Amino acid sequence: MSRTQHTLDDLLYLMQRLRDPAHGCPWDLEQSFETIVPHTLEEAYEVADAIAQGDFDQLTGELGDLLFQVVYYAQLGREAGHFDWNAVVDGITRKLIRRHPHVFPDGNLHTAPGTRSLDAGQIKHRWEEIKAEERAAKASAPQQLSLLDDVPQALPALSRAQKLQKRASRAGFDWSETGPVVDKVQEELDEIRQAVAAGDQQAVAEEVGDLLFCMVNLARHLQVDAETALRAGNSKFERRFRYIEAQLAATGTTIEQATLDQLDGFWDQAKRNGL
Repeated sequence: MSRTQHTLDDLLYLMQRLRDPAHGCPWDLEQSFETIVPHTLEEAYEVADAIAQGDFDQLTGELGDLLFQVVYYAQLGREAGHFDWNAVVDGITRKLIRRHPHVFPDGNLHTAPGTRSLDAGQIKHRWEEIKAEERAAKASAPQQLSLLDDVPQALPALSRAQKLQKRASRAGFDWSETGPVVDKVQEELDEIRQAVAAGDQQAVAEEVGDLLFCMVNLARHLQVDAETALRAGNSKFERRFRYIEAQLAATGTTIEQATLDQLDGFWDQAKRNGL
């Protein structure tokens, strides 16, 4: 016997019940916009992790967890009189209609398909124009306008660096080739060496930050997403390190007892095994 599937309306009702002042969940009643943010970030990363693993059974659950975060904010917004779920849905729908004039040329969600055709370059150009118009509309005064205004501070550092660089690039502040970016990476490495030699820890930290920023720039020029690349690098390191631990355990040796040569040998073995 198949069970009846719950709907979005059911989830919205569940959220209301959890926040019911008289009969709701004590933990949920204590939450605020600020306290939910860390959970939202965690759920977004878990979605990304499930996609990276190709685990679509897990992805279903993780997307549900992420959706619940939006439902949570909508409930908090409704209680405070700021907005509700319908306002959230209406806002994103209107924004996407506005940003896709090649699909909805008359600004109507139900425009007949095929009414207007643009190539990829025209679509991207118009998209950037529309986003610039939106940023201008949000600004309280002309002097506050900046291409960087709406790059979120809370983004992971690598992702934010990439977005900042892309914004600057649109204004022409960028190298046209990869070669100078590689040279800049080498320049930053040299500056780290100089700071280390001078024993200036504050300068070392600053130069390391500059090097990381340059590496993100290099990744961008090579059409590599820096955040995704580092996540893959983390996973590779973890696989190889676990292999070392397993090989040592098979010989009755702990990792603390092993020599560096032994560790390097197993690391190279893991690489040869394709880990």
